[in-house]
Amino acid sequence: MGICANELTRWVIQPTLQRIGVSNPMASTLLLATAAQESALGSHLKAAGQRALGIYRIHSLTHRHVWDAYLAQQPELASTVRGLASQHDFLSHPHAELTTNLSYATAIAWFIYARNDDFVLPADATAEQLARLWKRFYHPRSGVSIEEFCASLGTATALLNRAA
Repeated sequence: MGICANELTRWVIQPTLQRIGVSNPMASTLLLATAAQESALGSHLKAAGQRALGIYRIHSLTHRHVWDAYLAQQPELASTVRGLASQHDFLSHPHAELTTNLSYATAIAWFIYARNDDFVLPADATAEQLARLWKRFYHPRSGVSIEEFCASLGTATALLNRAA
């Protein structure tokens, strides 16, 4: 694993979710699980042969879709998310923020889920429910099974609980 699960949750995921107005406590678990599945919590920021970036492995096209089809329709929220990005680098290399800025990448990862009208995150979601949400909304073309995602979540949760 890469980044300490407890530190990622406490210092990045939870404050970012709070800043963008997300209060569901299960949201941080979903994002931690997403980072665990996608990059083993940051073991690699860009996998060989792939174009997706950062701990959440966000593709530049998906990044653009979040902005164009979702955030552009919500100016106040877009301003908040833009405030998470670097002053100068965002303008010249916006996709680099997905690798170099954990708070910004966390917000975009959340909106990959939340931009879908039928996305519902139960406050008491099971690992399998989180896996199904990931498979349906975040990475539908992935060959990763529900069981593999649950295993990644289990590893991240164990690390989170051990560090608590």
